[in-house]
Formats: sequence, structure tokens, C-alpha cells
Amino acid sequence: MSNHAAAAKQTSGAVSKGYDQQLRRVLSFKDLLIYGMVFMVPIAPMGVYGLVSNQSFGMVPLVYLVGIVAMVFTALSYSKMSREFPIAGSVYSYVQRGLNPHVGFLTGWMILVDYILAPALLYSFSGLWLNSLIPSIPAFVWVLLFIVINTAVNACGVQLAAKTNFILLGVELIALLIFIGVAVKFVFIDGHGTGGFSLAPIFQPDHVNMKFLATATSIAALSFLGFDGISTLAEETSDPKKTVGRATIAALIILGLIFMIETYMAALIHPHYKGLNPDMGFFDIAKEAGGNFLYYLLIIVNVIAVGIANALAAQSAISRILFSMSRDKLLPGSSFLGRVHPKFQTPFNATVFVGVLSIIVAKVLSIETIIKFVNFGALTSFMLLNLTIIVYFYFKKNQRGLGGTIKNFLFPLLGFAVIAYVWSGFDKMTFYVGFGWLAAGIIVGAIKSKGYKEVPASIGEI
Repeated sequence: MSNHAAAAKQTSGAVSKGYDQQLRRVLSFKDLLIYGMVFMVPIAPMGVYGLVSNQSFGMVPLVYLVGIVAMVFTALSYSKMSREFPIAGSVYSYVQRGLNPHVGFLTGWMILVDYILAPALLYSFSGLWLNSLIPSIPAFVWVLLFIVINTAVNACGVQLAAKTNFILLGVELIALLIFIGVAVKFVFIDGHGTGGFSLAPIFQPDHVNMKFLATATSIAALSFLGFDGISTLAEETSDPKKTVGRATIAALIILGLIFMIETYMAALIHPHYKGLNPDMGFFDIAKEAGGNFLYYLLIIVNVIAVGIANALAAQSAISRILFSMSRDKLLPGSSFLGRVHPKFQTPFNATVFVGVLSIIVAKVLSIETIIKFVNFGALTSFMLLNLTIIVYFYFKKNQRGLGGTIKNFLFPLLGFAVIAYVWSGFDKMTFYVGFGWLAAGIIVGAIKSKGYKEVPASIGEI
């Protein structure tokens, strides 16, 4: 029996959940971990360090520690549902099967706006950065270049995407190690900056209170978006019941620790956080310690990390969600978007569609508008996922007792509370665009389900 035939027989996959196995099962725990780390971007704090530092009295490492604690409950919910339903679709499939098929559609609809617009946002940022370095080339030209590269890589197979992720992650980590090496020399050998270890970036008792923790949670929760994307690759993973959940939690914790280390070293180089440029603060600190070489190196690597690596992962995730919802015939154009390429065994049409849509969105919508859609969609779906854990495991499956109450009620309730707090802090415009998108989803769902009376055929085949 061939490897592909053997993979198709796995009862832990789509076959046992009402679907034929169409995607190629080749990904390992390492592949998923790398994918999650690339999606979350190990050097992500560099772009927001100046802003976060000013809002946290220079305690940026503590902000990310709070973020790990705050988001781990939602990560545990993803882990638990990925073992129960190891299929593509991520939160759409989890809420669909664990709570209600129609609520699941609306959850998928909300995460769609996050994942569909995220690549365009990342391309736009990278285009602006490169245009500032090379003004003669318009930002949109860079956007087009990145979209063509990423669409080709994702369309040609998940193995090629995994290899590309490995290389891009290596580039990011090498640049980060160079920065840390320069920082160690600058602070501990040359005696500049703080001249040694300092507790100020980690804990300042005069400033750490409930208000600080609330602000830190709001900042960090949005910084950790991306770990959830691992679950979209469940049907292309060799042993999804074991590896998807483990990789989700591992990616969150590892990236959180990396965030803390790099921001702590930046704080040692430049302890005076007041007056840092909100957009370029980290890069200015890098120039202070390592000169123009380190300054330009980190800018270029950030462009690669965001415009290629992060966007590649985001485009891969959304194409799987589009595929999952389309094979259930719940989206307009489902017959087109739900098609799998016979040679590459990827959701080819959905991948190309996302690439074309990214071009349009990057051209038409402002970065500010895209951010509002992305944040609202992601956090709304996270809240519904945590509620699903409680309803499905604690009430429907009656998994209670002390351990069950902690894992199936307390943890997801804490996850819901953290996300709900951040969600409640959105401005009015974010709620307007978010609920506008939800209203459109309610209409589409009503049409596709004939008044919310029909459910996907696969639900009845479980």
C-alpha cells in the first residue's frame, strides 16, 4: 500500500468525520511548530516595541508574559478540540460540531474576515517599509511581488510551503541571535545601557496594578494572534490528534519566551523608554548598539518575516478554511473554492482566490480598516470556541468531576473572559464594521441553509 493510500485510511482524520481524505497527509509536529512560529513571527515585537514600551512603562517583557498566561487558555481550547475533531476548518469545524452547525457557520464567517484580510494587511505593511528604503519602487509593486511568490508556493503543495517556512524561520532566528549577541556585548562587555541585568523591564511595583494588567492583556492578546492557524492544517498532518494540539501550545509558549528575551535585551540597551519612536523604536535601539548594519538588517528581515513568511502562513490558513466551508457548500462559489488540485493535493482554487483578493484589498482598503476587521473577527471566534468547550465537554459529554470542571469549565471560562475583556475595548468603528460583516454572514447563512433549516450532509455522517 502506498503512503498516500495508507494516509487516506487513517481513521483519526477526515474520513471518520464525514469527509473523504483529499489533502496529502505529510506534516509532522516539527512542521506544525515551525508553521505556528512563522505565523506568529518571532521578531514581531520589533515593529511595535516603541508603542508598547511607552504604554507599559518600559515593562515590555512583562506584557508578553501576561500575554502567554492570558492566551494559553484559548490555546488549550484549540488543543482539546483538535483532538476531538482533527479536520480542516479550525474554529469553524469545532463550533459547527461541538455547539451548533449554524453557529459554526457564523464562527467560520467571522474568522474568514480575519484570515482573508490578514495577508493583505501584511503585504501592505511590507510594501510601505520597502518603499521607504527604495522610494523609486512604489509600495504596490512590492505587494504584487510578494503575493505572486506566496500564492505559487502555497498552491504547489504543503511540503514546499513547509520547507519554505523552515528557511524563513531560520532567517528570522539568525537575525535575532545577531541582535542578542550585539546587545550582550553592548551591555555586559562594553558597559553601556544599563551596564548589566536590571529588574526594571520585568517588574516595577509602583506601576504594576490592575490597570496595568488590563492594558498589558489588551496589547498582548492581539500580539499573539496566529497560533490558532496550526489547526487549519489538521487534514495534512500525519497524526493530527496528537500533534496539532501539542504544536499549538508549544508555539504559543516558545514564541512568548522569545518575545520576552528580545524585548528584555532591547530594554537593557536603552532603558529610557520615554520618547521612543512608536514605529521605529526597536530599530533605533538596534542602531544605537550595532550601527547602521544592524539597523538595516533588522528592517529587511522584518520585511521578509511579514511580507513573505507571515503572509505565506496566513494565506495557507485561510485557503484551508475556505476549502472546509466550501465542501460543506456553505459559501458562494463553493463548487469552485472546494476543489482540490489533483497533482498537488492542495485547495488550489481557494489559494489563488485569496491571492487575487489580497491584491484588491491591499489596493482598496486602508491599513486601519483592515486591522479593525482582523481583530474583531479573530477575537469573536475565540470567544465562541471557548464557549463550545464548556457546552460540548462539560454539558453534552458530561466530563465533570474535579479535573473535568477545571479543564472543561474553568479554563475555557477564563479564556472567554480574557478575550471578552479585550473585545469589549474595541472602538465604535470596529464594532460597526464587525457587526456589519456578521450581518452579511447571517444573510448568507440563511440563504445557504434555507432559513437555517438544513445542515451540511457531513454532519449526519459522523
